[in-house]
Amino acid sequence: MQTEPLRTPNVGSAVAQTISTNKVIRNTYLLLSMTLAFSAVMALVALLTGAKPVHWLLMLLVFIGGPFVINAVRNSVWSLPLTFLFTGFMGYVLGPIVGFYLSVPNGPEIVMSALGTTAVMFVALSGYALVTRKDFSFLGGFVFVGFLVILAAIIANIFLQIPALSLAISAAAVLLVSAAILFDTSRMVHDGETNYVMMTVSLYANIYVMFVHLLSLFYALMGE
Repeated sequence: MQTEPLRTPNVGSAVAQTISTNKVIRNTYLLLSMTLAFSAVMALVALLTGAKPVHWLLMLLVFIGGPFVINAVRNSVWSLPLTFLFTGFMGYVLGPIVGFYLSVPNGPEIVMSALGTTAVMFVALSGYALVTRKDFSFLGGFVFVGFLVILAAIIANIFLQIPALSLAISAAAVLLVSAAILFDTSRMVHDGETNYVMMTVSLYANIYVMFVHLLSLFYALMGE
């Protein structure tokens, strides 16, 4: 009696995919650590030189437009220099913001609490997505719409100056970027994202937004 040949899964393809995914993850976190360090140096430079706050419109323009520009050249030699230019500028913008919080009562505690909480939350969320290998792609639509709503609320509150709305925005932003971190980390594992530069830019933006809004929340809780 003739039997059909055994059909074995394409183990080689699965192994190759795993190696490729691990390489993207490794390169992403390596570049992310470098950009965060460079951003911190630029923030320190701005702080020590007494840099004036950057106009909110310019900050939003660079923060929103920068990733689009980098995405346009994502596969060229310009992607890395533009990434460091983007993160360096955002770090410089952060200097006067941190300087303001350091100048208020309990300022150092506020800044360190926000920094420590940001680090713990990022490591926990990103680590959870990597270890469990859960697919968080379903969060994509929620994150996109949420960012549009929060952006509109931030711009509106620049003119309204309502403290309660500011706190609500910060709390919502922290929750939203937490979902974004899960979503972005999941993209490397499940969606076949191979460009570590764009993953770095996306995760950097999440960390940046989380830190800034945690500063606001801790200021409300600890400031006098």
